[in-house]
Amino acid sequence: MGVEVDAGVLPLLGLSFLGYLSGSLLGALWVCRAAGVGDPRQVGSGNPGFSNVLRLHGRRLAVATLLLDAAKGMPVLWLAIAMGMAPWAQGLVGLAVLLGHSYPPWHRFRGGKAVASAFGVLLVLTPWVALCCAALWTLLAWRVRTAALASLASAAAAPLASLWLAPDYVLVIMAFTALVVVRHLLNIRRLGRGDEHAL
Repeated sequence: MGVEVDAGVLPLLGLSFLGYLSGSLLGALWVCRAAGVGDPRQVGSGNPGFSNVLRLHGRRLAVATLLLDAAKGMPVLWLAIAMGMAPWAQGLVGLAVLLGHSYPPWHRFRGGKAVASAFGVLLVLTPWVALCCAALWTLLAWRVRTAALASLASAAAAPLASLWLAPDYVLVIMAFTALVVVRHLLNIRRLGRGDEHAL
């Protein structure tokens, strides 16, 4: 006797798997290899993300990293929306993208902090929340010159902005925030000691 599976579960699992795979393609590694500047995980903060690339190699490569990491999960999210998935299901696909970025199987599960990827996911699911968080990140990064603090504050603000602008997505955005905070635990300890990397 076969096991019956809800017809909506298999598409969600399939898109989540695709989201995880797309998220696991680290923009920083592709950009730095193309530019011939080596692996960003071996220098600086050791994080394969926008802020470390910015500190190491300047704005051009950092912007390219940001764009790749933000864009890589968009196609699968557009597909989830086109298939009429509920906000919570779209959010699970987005969370899979962030998990892929944070824990890529090709790189011994050593990935990035998921901030740029979260921006890309939010830009598709809740554009106004994404833009509010990006504005807050930019303002704080400019004022305090610390990417981790700007990222944590923006992540914390995302569910609050969602309550106002996109209430159907609040729970999934809380999950995004939790992942970003977990990925920044080492940064939080450094912030407490006052020796966090500056931009």
